[in-house]
Amino acid sequence: MWHVDVETREMQKGSAEMIVLARLEDRARHGYELAKMIGTQSESKLQFHVASLYPLLYRLERKGLVQGKWVEKAGERRRRFYRLTPLGQRALAKRRRAWREFVHALNRLTGFGHA
Repeated sequence: MWHVDVETREMQKGSAEMIVLARLEDRARHGYELAKMIGTQSESKLQFHVASLYPLLYRLERKGLVQGKWVEKAGERRRRFYRLTPLGQRALAKRRRAWREFVHALNRLTGFGHA
């Protein structure tokens, strides 16, 4: 039997990780920039609060999927920029395949793709 609460939490956690990995695919970014970008690009449908984003970034860093580096610029406060590692690139590709398969199956079962 499918346990919606557990599965939903796992999918939300997995989707949050995938979103962050995907936004780091093209270049390194700091947390505040990531949060703003996700909000803007999702037309405010998805909001990442910095209080929850940084623990996610730290978790991804511990897993070796992203690497953080402190950057200091004159006249600005120090920021930690995160970039995707080769392991993170492979994990992102694997997650994209899994999500694509899941969405395809969901569309076939619900007719959602035809709505």
